[in-house]
Amino acid sequence: MKILDISKFKEMVIGGATLLEINKDYVDSLNVFPVPDGDTGTNMSKTLTSAVSEVDGKDYDNFEDLLNDFSKGALKGARGNSGVILSQIVKGIAKSLAEAKQINTKAFAKALQNATDVAYSAVSKPKEGTILTVIRYMAEKSSSLANKNSGFIAFFDALIEKGEEILSKTPDMLPVLKKAGVVDAGGKGLIFVFQGFNNVLKGVPMERIAHDNDDVEDAMDNFNGDIHDLENIKFAYCTEYFIINLKNKTTEEDIEKLKDKLMAIGDSVIAIGDLSMVKVHVHTNQPNKALQYALSLGEIDRIKIENMLEQNRALIKKHEANKKPLAMVSICSGGGLASIFKELGVDTVIQGGQTMNPSVNDILNVIEKVNSDNIIVLPNNKNIILAAEQAVELSSKNVRVVKTVNVPEGIACAVAFDINHDIDSNVEAMQEAFGEVSYGEVTYAVRNTNLDGFELQEGDIIGITGKKIVSKGAEVADVTLDVVDNLVDEDKSVITLYYGEGTTEEQANNLRDVLADKYDECDVEVYEGGQNHYFYMISVE
Repeated sequence: MKILDISKFKEMVIGGATLLEINKDYVDSLNVFPVPDGDTGTNMSKTLTSAVSEVDGKDYDNFEDLLNDFSKGALKGARGNSGVILSQIVKGIAKSLAEAKQINTKAFAKALQNATDVAYSAVSKPKEGTILTVIRYMAEKSSSLANKNSGFIAFFDALIEKGEEILSKTPDMLPVLKKAGVVDAGGKGLIFVFQGFNNVLKGVPMERIAHDNDDVEDAMDNFNGDIHDLENIKFAYCTEYFIINLKNKTTEEDIEKLKDKLMAIGDSVIAIGDLSMVKVHVHTNQPNKALQYALSLGEIDRIKIENMLEQNRALIKKHEANKKPLAMVSICSGGGLASIFKELGVDTVIQGGQTMNPSVNDILNVIEKVNSDNIIVLPNNKNIILAAEQAVELSSKNVRVVKTVNVPEGIACAVAFDINHDIDSNVEAMQEAFGEVSYGEVTYAVRNTNLDGFELQEGDIIGITGKKIVSKGAEVADVTLDVVDNLVDEDKSVITLYYGEGTTEEQANNLRDVLADKYDECDVEVYEGGQNHYFYMISVE
């Protein structure tokens, strides 16, 4: 599709709102700021839902009326900073498209640039690393993308990719995001809106999208940084209202003066609209003055005043109530392995392993975020143990490292964990548990060499037990059988295969059947590990 008509654009608006609504809880979980308007996903979703309500069920003869209603509905429903900024992005897009002769990708790119200008002008002190940065970067790239892509699907594909690119950099722009280990919530919400647009064009159903940290608790629960310091909240009351039925003598200049007055008594000031209606948002210690200023311009409607100090106290109380007597942190590579650790009670999984060792600071940041004063770390790789121990030295918490050198050892430790016992008892039980694990792995040679009696060529499939190569071959299954044969003895009763990238579930199940026939005295289990570089990690107990 190269030209959008009224019907398709209306579908896109509904699609963007729908996908954001489905994923709003995830967007909420990214928000780490302890303020009442911190439910970013919910606020953005309600903003767009209001916009949809304004246009849904109506028939339009022209784009201008549709776009005006869309913009008006977004402003009416705008909630919190994120919702108000989103309403201004909508306003900028709508105003520009209403002036276009036809809505092609070049017109849409121009509309994004206008949306950026409108959104930035609405905020008294624009902050980079937020939704503003995401829309600006997407707008900056949109013109060249439109020149390359006249079709909207390809245009949105490329545009969303650019949005994700800048979103991934937001933690480097805002230290609070980096400390919490999340990207900007508002920026992610905006990406969902554009994905919803594109899903409509592609005919893709609107579904909840899987995320890397879906299994992590709400980001605020894990983030124990600034929420403990009430003095960080300079202005206590989040104040929002509409000014309606403005007085005949009120001018556009008066609205600008209102913004200046609000900035003198608070921050996070937004005052947007026109002589038909003005939306106001401010954080202040004098909500009475914020309302008094508005009454000089017109009538006040839909007043909302929330105490940010009290919500912060509630967050602290919740954080303390959820504090665990003892927690576990594990390190591994692969989504399947991370899920296994989470199911076994590990509180946080750090992605890392062979070729991607986390730094001391990476491990320390996670230790500080985990809501417990007593923590056991499972490095699961000999190259990570030293970094984990250094992180322990830098932490004020009571942290112990159980020196697991592979993932099956870590899993055995997690199985042995008992929340009802103290840290010393658990460490002792874990050390005993992982000592019972025999481990092997199947990977490939990365260079030509002679080692352990094998002449290896780059790419050869190799099997390893301990530090020794025990097999070489052309087939993964044959090498895996050799490795298992080196590990199994009469005292073993369980064989577990964790298959990684490059191995299918069908291949793993077929190998399981072969092993079950060969070792009928053993239980053979197969799990998806998702690890890089290793076709199989093998545990025999």
